[in-house]
Amino acid sequence: MDAKALILLALKIAIAGTVLTYGLQAKRDDMLYIVHRPGLLLRSLIAMLVLMPLLVGVCVYFLDLRLPTAVVLTALAISPVPPMLPKKQEKAGGIAPYSLGLLVVLALVSIVTVPLTLVLLDWLFALPQGVGPVAIMAIVLKMIISPLALGLVVAKLMPGIAASVSRPIHRFATVLLLAASLVLLATTWHAIWLTTSLWTVVSIAAFVVVGLAVGHWLGGPAPEHASVLALSTASRHPAIALAISTASYPGEQFAPTLALYLLLCTVLVIPYVRWQRRRSALLSGSP
Repeated sequence: MDAKALILLALKIAIAGTVLTYGLQAKRDDMLYIVHRPGLLLRSLIAMLVLMPLLVGVCVYFLDLRLPTAVVLTALAISPVPPMLPKKQEKAGGIAPYSLGLLVVLALVSIVTVPLTLVLLDWLFALPQGVGPVAIMAIVLKMIISPLALGLVVAKLMPGIAASVSRPIHRFATVLLLAASLVLLATTWHAIWLTTSLWTVVSIAAFVVVGLAVGHWLGGPAPEHASVLALSTASRHPAIALAISTASYPGEQFAPTLALYLLLCTVLVIPYVRWQRRRSALLSGSP
């Protein structure tokens, strides 16, 4: 097994482990928080599953994007939120029930929306597509639905075991994800400089910045909702995106483009998180 396959395997294990812990820790009120707010749910789905894929379709149609960039952006636009995101959203003033509820809802609906959105984008914009909806559905099932369902079942039937193993699994998954991400950046750094074009940087930066703006706007006037949806719209599941990309074109190198997205996304969301943290502090009357 080569380094690329090992990194992808580590990312898959880390993401699955994190999803499992959310299933182990999820409470009924968390999962139903967004369901009980249909307006917020509808706006969330529009921001993430309608507007962002259309943005990527427009970028692919009008900009001179290389194949890896077009495929990675398409995969990111249809991928659900990363399981590590709720922690960052809390730092920006978001609330845990909405973060976890949105993650669970998107994980469940992604099994249908991911393949359907990809087919729709391909029909509208003739996007690069080398893998069918069934294969994408299998990826989503394996990496999100299965570990989430397992966690929910264990939490329901064996709450004591769920409480005792959730923290160690989460720590292991966090360390593994951090290590795999660092190795991905280290092994692709040179390739990023060699293969990145101006339009690649512009399109990825636009994805993040527009995602923050769209999510913040559709999140509504409540800061705890706006910050969650803004970060969720801009930040997408890296392992799902990499799996979809490599399944579509096994011979292409997508790791450098995805590593560039992770780097730009990490940097570009920092000002927004700091702004929302100060805004929440002012609204709450904290010093």
